[in-house]
Amino acid sequence: MNAVIYARYSDSAQREESIEGQLRECGDFASRKGFTIVKIYEDRAISGKKADNRPQFMQMISDSKERNFEVVIVWKIDRFSRDKYDSVYYKNVLKKNGVSVIRYKANRR
Repeated sequence: MNAVIYARYSDSAQREESIEGQLRECGDFASRKGFTIVKIYEDRAISGKKADNRPQFMQMISDSKERNFEVVIVWKIDRFSRDKYDSVYYKNVLKKNGVSVIRYKANRR
Protein backbone atom coordinates (compact mmCIF):
# COMPACT_ATOMS: atom_id res chain seq x y z
CA MET A 1 0.00 0.00 0.00
CA ASN A 2 1.34 3.43 -0.93
CA ALA A 3 1.68 6.00 1.82
CA VAL A 4 2.94 9.52 2.40
CA ILE A 5 4.34 11.05 5.55
CA TYR A 6 3.24 14.46 6.74
CA ALA A 7 5.53 16.13 9.29
CA ARG A 8 5.34 19.56 10.85
CA TYR A 9 6.74 21.62 13.66
CA SER A 10 5.19 24.81 14.90
CA ASP A 11 7.67 27.59 15.29
CA SER A 12 11.25 28.68 15.56
CA ALA A 13 11.20 27.91 19.30
CA GLN A 14 11.18 24.22 18.42
CA ARG A 15 14.25 22.47 17.15
CA GLU A 16 14.73 21.58 13.51
CA GLU A 17 15.59 18.03 14.66
CA SER A 18 12.01 17.50 15.81
CA ILE A 19 10.88 17.09 12.20
CA GLU A 20 13.75 14.69 11.47
CA GLY A 21 12.63 12.53 14.41
CA GLN A 22 9.06 12.50 13.11
CA LEU A 23 10.25 11.42 9.68
CA ARG A 24 12.49 8.69 11.09
CA GLU A 25 9.82 7.24 13.37
CA CYS A 26 7.07 7.42 10.74
CA GLY A 27 9.38 5.84 8.17
CA ASP A 28 10.22 2.98 10.55
CA PHE A 29 6.52 2.52 11.29
CA ALA A 30 5.72 2.41 7.56
CA SER A 31 8.41 -0.18 6.99
CA ARG A 32 7.10 -2.41 9.80
CA LYS A 33 3.55 -2.16 8.39
CA GLY A 34 4.65 -2.87 4.82
CA PHE A 35 3.75 0.57 3.44
CA THR A 36 5.70 2.06 0.53
CA ILE A 37 6.47 5.74 1.13
CA VAL A 38 5.90 7.56 -2.16
CA LYS A 39 6.31 11.14 -0.90
CA ILE A 40 7.12 13.18 2.18
CA TYR A 41 5.41 16.49 2.93
CA GLU A 42 7.02 18.82 5.49
CA ASP A 43 5.92 22.16 6.89
CA ARG A 44 8.72 23.68 8.95
CA ALA A 45 8.10 26.38 11.56
CA ILE A 46 4.42 26.70 10.64
CA SER A 47 1.54 26.56 13.13
CA GLY A 48 -0.93 23.70 12.90
CA LYS A 49 -3.92 25.92 13.67
CA LYS A 50 -4.95 26.75 10.11
CA ALA A 51 -4.40 24.33 7.25
CA ASP A 52 -4.62 27.10 4.65
CA ASN A 53 -1.32 28.51 5.98
CA ARG A 54 0.59 25.24 5.43
CA PRO A 55 1.69 24.90 1.79
CA GLN A 56 2.89 21.29 1.97
CA PHE A 57 -0.26 20.19 3.80
CA MET A 58 -2.44 21.78 1.14
CA GLN A 59 -0.29 20.20 -1.60
CA MET A 60 -0.80 16.79 0.05
CA ILE A 61 -4.57 17.32 0.09
CA SER A 62 -4.50 18.33 -3.58
CA ASP A 63 -2.25 15.39 -4.52
CA SER A 64 -4.65 12.95 -2.85
CA LYS A 65 -7.06 13.55 -5.76
CA GLU A 66 -4.61 11.70 -8.01
CA ARG A 67 -5.05 8.57 -5.85
CA ASN A 68 -1.33 7.74 -5.85
CA PHE A 69 -1.42 6.94 -2.13
CA GLU A 70 -3.91 5.39 0.27
CA VAL A 71 -2.47 6.42 3.64
CA VAL A 72 -1.13 9.56 5.30
CA ILE A 73 1.14 8.78 8.25
CA VAL A 74 1.61 11.42 10.92
CA TRP A 75 3.69 11.18 14.09
CA LYS A 76 0.86 12.49 16.29
CA ILE A 77 -2.58 13.64 15.23
CA ASP A 78 -1.77 17.22 16.27
CA ARG A 79 0.85 17.24 13.50
CA PHE A 80 -2.06 16.84 11.06
CA SER A 81 -4.03 19.70 12.58
CA ARG A 82 -4.61 21.44 15.89
CA ASP A 83 -7.94 22.86 14.73
CA LYS A 84 -10.75 20.33 15.19
CA TYR A 85 -12.80 21.71 12.30
CA ASP A 86 -9.83 21.56 9.91
CA SER A 87 -8.97 18.07 11.13
CA VAL A 88 -12.45 16.70 10.50
CA TYR A 89 -12.85 18.58 7.22
CA TYR A 90 -9.54 17.48 5.69
CA LYS A 91 -9.86 13.90 6.93
CA ASN A 92 -13.20 13.80 5.09
CA VAL A 93 -11.62 15.22 1.93
CA LEU A 94 -8.94 12.55 2.11
CA LYS A 95 -11.51 9.85 2.80
CA LYS A 96 -13.44 10.86 -0.34
CA ASN A 97 -10.17 10.44 -2.23
CA GLY A 98 -9.63 6.95 -0.79
CA VAL A 99 -7.01 8.02 1.76
CA SER A 100 -6.93 7.37 5.50
CA VAL A 101 -4.85 9.08 8.19
CA ILE A 102 -2.81 6.94 10.56
CA ARG A 103 -0.93 8.31 13.55
CA TYR A 104 2.23 6.60 14.66
CA LYS A 105 2.13 7.79 18.23
CA ALA A 106 -0.92 8.25 20.42
CA ASN A 107 -1.30 11.72 21.92
CA ARG A 108 -0.46 11.72 25.60
CA ARG A 109 -1.14 14.56 27.99
